[in-house]
Amino acid sequence: MDVRRFPQKSMKRYLITGASRGIGRAIAEKLAGKDVELLLHGRDTVALAQTRRVVEPQCGKITLLIHDLATAHGVSDLIDEAGPEPIELLANNAGIAIVKPFTEITSIEWEQTIGVNITAPFVLSQRFAPRMPPGSSIVNILSVAAKTAFPNWSAYCMSKFALEGFSRCVREELRDRKVRVINVYPAATDTDIWSQVEGQWPRERMMNATQVADAVAFALARPTDTLVENITLSSLVGNL
Repeated sequence: MDVRRFPQKSMKRYLITGASRGIGRAIAEKLAGKDVELLLHGRDTVALAQTRRVVEPQCGKITLLIHDLATAHGVSDLIDEAGPEPIELLANNAGIAIVKPFTEITSIEWEQTIGVNITAPFVLSQRFAPRMPPGSSIVNILSVAAKTAFPNWSAYCMSKFALEGFSRCVREELRDRKVRVINVYPAATDTDIWSQVEGQWPRERMMNATQVADAVAFALARPTDTLVENITLSSLVGNL
């Protein structure tokens, strides 16, 4: 048989930011496949390499993108390294949380929060969406903090409120092109982010990252003409 008569189908390309650990790594594990190229972003080279080791046996190709999304230069470098080929999924998962009274937030912390949590998803969506084929998806990992105010979480809540407003508008702009925008609103999820937050937090009551990834995989698995617009996830034991 002459295999040249049967051209191979190109791999689907999925870009996941914040894939070093937590929800991003769990999403990568759920979406890995022999017909998939995972473009995995992170800043922690050791943790990102661990993600690669976890998903590589099930994945067609993996590209690691090690860039700081808090800076315009880092976002631009990620876009350049991802290449000109279209992607079928952009998962805006990377995020930072500054937890302190608003009177103590520094201008640098405020700008970093805006850079990672708002500007990076905006620029990535703006650059990749025009080349996305019909049936593609943009997934934004938001938070219940996009809808609810919490004391000492003003910078984080601000960024999630802003990203929600932006992504809802983008959803309407992309609807006619058959590109889906899916927003996920998890309650407190047991990831490493809590190790950087002062105080005692009942992590045993939190959801785990796999539960969030399951919801993302469910939404993406719907027929391409079906849009799961918003997914709110909480634990049956109650919110913190």
